[in-house]
Amino acid sequence: MKIDLIVGARPNFMKIAPIAQAMDTHKDKLSYRLVHTGQHYDHTLSDAFFRDLGIPTPDVNLGVGSGSQAEQTANIMVRYERLLNQHRRPDMTLVVGDVNSTLACAIVAKKRGLKLAHVEAGLRSFDWTMPEEINRVATDALCDLFFTTLPSANENLKNMGIADDQIMFVGNPMIDTLLGHRSRFKAPDFWDVLQLQPKGFITLTLHRPANVDDTQSLCLLLEEICKATTYPIIFPIHPRTRKNLPDAFQCSHLHPCPPLSYLEFNYLVENSACVVTDSGGISEETTILNVPCLTLRPNTERPETVTMGTNELCDRDNVAERIGLALSGQWKKGSPPPLWDGEAGDRIVAHLLRWSK
Repeated sequence: MKIDLIVGARPNFMKIAPIAQAMDTHKDKLSYRLVHTGQHYDHTLSDAFFRDLGIPTPDVNLGVGSGSQAEQTANIMVRYERLLNQHRRPDMTLVVGDVNSTLACAIVAKKRGLKLAHVEAGLRSFDWTMPEEINRVATDALCDLFFTTLPSANENLKNMGIADDQIMFVGNPMIDTLLGHRSRFKAPDFWDVLQLQPKGFITLTLHRPANVDDTQSLCLLLEEICKATTYPIIFPIHPRTRKNLPDAFQCSHLHPCPPLSYLEFNYLVENSACVVTDSGGISEETTILNVPCLTLRPNTERPETVTMGTNELCDRDNVAERIGLALSGQWKKGSPPPLWDGEAGDRIVAHLLRWSK
């Protein structure tokens, strides 16, 4: 069976790596074409991840680049359709996550009559202001195979009317990547310059429109975070956030830095006293690394990171208080959700092998 593996943005790379590696051990029965849409086009956010995670060079790069939600989705659709017209037709397209590339390639594949599989299917925030929620729901409405990472995702799909035999609970391939590369985590270049010490700093990431698109709101949020502690706050800054953060904003212990490689970023996460973020994926990694996580959102599509893991939801009004609790050791101890054991990639490929017969 020939499968197109679709990646487009940073979170996709960690999910696709263990699947590609597991497929490589079954080349007699499965072959894949790695298609990079180019949705993330910054070198640190893209090329470096392929190198760090041992992912082969993409067979195709559609080179889409930036644009509005509609422009980017449309451009990916046009270019993926062109690829299918000009080159070999796969038997299946496999998409991961919830970025624009996921939905765009899912629509094209289904309209071309291809089988469609979705890794990380069934996640739901039930928040229609999130572009990712629209991508998730629309993608799942088209799929043939649903690979799920959480029990709550299974229930969400069943509530959509998806048949049990289409839902494969496989665990989380992001955790495969995390556990597989944990021994290779490395300190970023500024570690010694800033004289950082394990558990003596905070890692901060922000990129969601609700948190970063309004400059005044972004500055007020950063002020609340900064006043919570005198610990160094390491802030790998997303391009979207960088654009809206004024140069005049000052906080002596806030240290913005460019986006980091996977190995450097997770070194920071593992050694942080706590992580403050609006990323769903990071809340999964902190759960496994047993690091307190404060997610700056009113909801999460990964509720088990809260009910079982180290994650708690917060907002601008209570983030300073929550940081204080985390730094004083008054934080819950998490446990891994079911099947977050580093073997999700193998389970996915086992299901694909059965499907291909």
